[in-house]
Amino acid sequence: MPVHSIFLNAPNDALNDPPNKGQPPSPEQARAWCASLETGSVLYFPRTPVPILSEDLEFLLGQLKIDSRFHKNIAYKPARDQISGADSKALTGATMERLRAILRRYSASVAGFLTSFLAPYGQRWQLDYASCRPVEEEGRAMPLHRRNDLLHTDAFPTRPTNGRRILRFFHNIHPSRTRDWVLGEPFSAVVGKFTPERLPFPRPDGMLAKMGKRLANATGLAMLAPQWKRTPYDEFMRRLHNAMKEDEQFQHTCWREYFQFAPGSSWMVYTDTVPHAVVAGQYALEQTLLVDPAAMVAPESAPLAVLEKMAGARLV
Repeated sequence: MPVHSIFLNAPNDALNDPPNKGQPPSPEQARAWCASLETGSVLYFPRTPVPILSEDLEFLLGQLKIDSRFHKNIAYKPARDQISGADSKALTGATMERLRAILRRYSASVAGFLTSFLAPYGQRWQLDYASCRPVEEEGRAMPLHRRNDLLHTDAFPTRPTNGRRILRFFHNIHPSRTRDWVLGEPFSAVVGKFTPERLPFPRPDGMLAKMGKRLANATGLAMLAPQWKRTPYDEFMRRLHNAMKEDEQFQHTCWREYFQFAPGSSWMVYTDTVPHAVVAGQYALEQTLLVDPAAMVAPESAPLAVLEKMAGARLV
């Protein structure tokens, strides 16, 4: 049976305990952690290495607990320094600006930490959205394809990655409750359960599809029709994401492993590789990075590499 490695002490020991306090990991250790992540492990920090100022945490939790206008995930977009998902008309300007400043600092802190912790990547990544997740996950009513409590691998329907890996850093900011996850089999095993019977093997675009996508991107039509932005890789990953959630037999019979992430802890995982579901918990922060596949320490384990081997062709 597959086992997802959970590093209970190593990252914190290396970063927080003498004689290495405040020092980055050695090149060998950093490379080993990159390889573990890429091949399907979860790196867990019992004490988050990206602490939040106490006054910021108090403000954030206070707003999330009392303000019903925080009704869904709040996204911070670093490239634009913008927030979405909070009611900008109902919230005061000062409250909105304080929220944006907190998420801005959090996003920058995660990026700064990972720059040294995952040094082999050489910052070859795009800093994607940070998010604040205020809603209780257990029993959350969502459309099927948006449900978090069903095992799935990540694929963004409107923001294709073009083969870049989806690395996500999470932080449980609830003062007393765990955040409960389920993890499934590795990507290579799961994809084999759906191909080729339920999902045809991925295939590269033909000449007409390539010409159509170039035209759509050149004229701006791709902004109105997300499918024109997707590479064959992104299209397959989107279909796999949906197929996993739609398949009740798979959800009920697949191998799974349960984990509880403690209050104040952090963890990171390649969510395009590791099937996962969030079954309980409230109040979490998250930062997404899209990592260049050329930066990988174990490139053969990337979903793009697995799918291109199946297709016998390039998919991006």
